[in-house]
Amino acid sequence: MTKLKVPQVSSVIAIDAMGGDSAPESVIRGLARFGSSPYHFVIFGAEKKLKKYLHLLPTDLSYEIRHTDIAVTSDMEVMSALRTGKRSSMGLAIQSVASGESQAVVSSGNTGLYMALAKILLKTIEGIDRPAIASVLPGKNGRMVCLDLGANAECNVKNMVDFAIMGDALARSVFNKEDIKVAVLNIGSEDVKGSRLVKNTSEILKKFLGSYVGFVEGDDLGKGNVDVIVTDGFTGNVALKTIEGTAKYIISELKSSLESSILAKIGAGLALSSLKKLKDKMDPRLYNGAILVGLNGVVVKSHGNSDDVGFANAIRFTTNILNNNIFDEIRKHLEKSQLHCLPEEGVRK
Repeated sequence: MTKLKVPQVSSVIAIDAMGGDSAPESVIRGLARFGSSPYHFVIFGAEKKLKKYLHLLPTDLSYEIRHTDIAVTSDMEVMSALRTGKRSSMGLAIQSVASGESQAVVSSGNTGLYMALAKILLKTIEGIDRPAIASVLPGKNGRMVCLDLGANAECNVKNMVDFAIMGDALARSVFNKEDIKVAVLNIGSEDVKGSRLVKNTSEILKKFLGSYVGFVEGDDLGKGNVDVIVTDGFTGNVALKTIEGTAKYIISELKSSLESSILAKIGAGLALSSLKKLKDKMDPRLYNGAILVGLNGVVVKSHGNSDDVGFANAIRFTTNILNNNIFDEIRKHLEKSQLHCLPEEGVRK
């Protein structure tokens, strides 16, 4: 075990250094880009591979290496991964949170296995059946919390109601405001439209969640007129990947157009400041980081294809979660909600 101690650290964050397409290089470079901070990082992974990049880290960064040769890969079968997962870099990082040593864990590893291991090792908050993946997305008029973004391909009404309550609590903490607007993603804004799932969810939220404002459509994902958008994991993941793919396509096409001729390059030079603002607003790497809400601990997911910029922003997202004490706020909000009043019959369909 390699260890470096720096005094006066405020919290400990566990890092799965072997998860992701470009790990461990992107992980260590991401930590280096994030820079020194009052946080202490416990980095789990193959020490020999990690040592190639440790020289990149700031000398005053507080960290230590916990060695393991086992890593969860994207091509692993679920049962095989779960059998060996607890001894992997991902599993050990999650266990660091379960034991109370760390206050949060960050990984770019396989999302399904990450969720499965976290649920086994940390358990869900009392009253929550399934955790959800929630992230903050940019919009024209403001930022939005969106969930579920891929943890649960199939959901019942109880799950959707849970997501709405957790999203409400998350938005209050992240945006630091009380006037929260929660909406359900649907194929239309009218009450008569949509599946039985979204209709039944909407009817319950109207009665039990004061911040609920009704349905929104797919194009509302870019507007930012509400603070929370609730959907099932299948729809949410497709929507997220569509947004990210579109943003990357526009940036790529814009870059090609601006380099297509001398005049275009001159025009790009004159508009450089405005173009940089546009690129920063649309760059998915700058919004990397999603929290697995509903678990007894702060579990943050970074994109599997994250580079150092993306992973650094996932760490920033994690520190924001810790600074705002969001985990405790979600628990308090669930306790204050009228979830216990929901009729058992029909709500789990």
